[in-house]
Amino acid sequence: MADYRLQYCRKCIMPSTKPDLHIDDQGVCSACRHFEQRKEVDWDARKNELKAILEKYRSKDGSRHDCIVPVSGGKDSTYQVIRMLELGMNPLCVTATTDHLTDIGRYNIQNLKNLGVDYVEVTVNPKVRRKINRITLKQVGDLIWPEHVTIFTVPVRIAVQTGIPLLIWGENAQDEYGGPAGNAQKNVLDRRWLEEFGGLLGLRVSDLIGQDGIEKKDLIYYTYPTDEELARSGVTGLYLGYYMPWDGWTNAFLASAHGMKTYDQNIEGSLGNYENLDNALMSLHDYFKFLKYGFGRATDLACMQVRRGRLTRDDAMTITQMHDGKFPRTYLGVSIEEMLAPIEISVEDFVNVCDRFTNKKLFLCDSKGELIKDKDGNLTKVNYDNA
Repeated sequence: MADYRLQYCRKCIMPSTKPDLHIDDQGVCSACRHFEQRKEVDWDARKNELKAILEKYRSKDGSRHDCIVPVSGGKDSTYQVIRMLELGMNPLCVTATTDHLTDIGRYNIQNLKNLGVDYVEVTVNPKVRRKINRITLKQVGDLIWPEHVTIFTVPVRIAVQTGIPLLIWGENAQDEYGGPAGNAQKNVLDRRWLEEFGGLLGLRVSDLIGQDGIEKKDLIYYTYPTDEELARSGVTGLYLGYYMPWDGWTNAFLASAHGMKTYDQNIEGSLGNYENLDNALMSLHDYFKFLKYGFGRATDLACMQVRRGRLTRDDAMTITQMHDGKFPRTYLGVSIEEMLAPIEISVEDFVNVCDRFTNKKLFLCDSKGELIKDKDGNLTKVNYDNA
């Protein structure tokens, strides 16, 4: 196998293998460049722009909710609700149920309700969902593909059904994590964003029809409303992060002050105790990201802290090696056996799927081209920095 070396951003530690990320001729990634541009933003003007938009969509007679806030109960959605209440809005909070809701996730959903909001939770057919979990694990290497779809489609469908035209999303991931400039600067989330950046991994919802007995009628809540339905109802979705400075760490700080519970230790594969608390299967999703692209959630968080001046690049590189990409035997107290039991896949079969999706160029292999693993099943990247 030919020698291969990962290229890392010289400001943060994000590798060029990240989908949609660009590293320029100065060695700096697009996520860092986007963050630099925030210094030029007139945030007071943006907030006034947001207030004007909210006033336009506010129910004048109180006969409907003013907006929909898609929520999980986590730090960001709790922050979104706090800000909407501060701005005098009457939101309807909508949750698309996660794949494996944790106890702390349920607690935080209840805490969010206690902020003083109406709340709707949509749970798709669990039998169909388990089928999709199995299909997408094997076809695209993502066990929680159904969640990636429904967190975007369910709130929009509820908006169309209830006649509430405004949705308040959180951050634009293309801005926070790096992506095409045109999409990084958008302030709305629409069908095109979902199809291009919403984590579908090239698999369309319609591709599921006919697999394992799945029918079109089983996929209603996985399907984005038609352009005609959206136009008729006037539904639009805004990124709150376009109008207010977005920072997951400070979002967590504010959410915790309003009762959100964090984990009692560092979360496995991460660098903190305050995010991805609701779904035990997130560890398996992040592990596949590491196998495919050579970075995991610890890298994401370290890069965000480096850009904000809270962490040096050298320290970021050191601690991500400690926490990124470890085989996910447990997450938030849930064992991998418990995670896989609902879809009737053994740990051995899971490992075989992992190996099939692993980009061997990124990891050390033996003379036969087989992945080298330590006693815990962990891989070693071919290089951890540009040197």
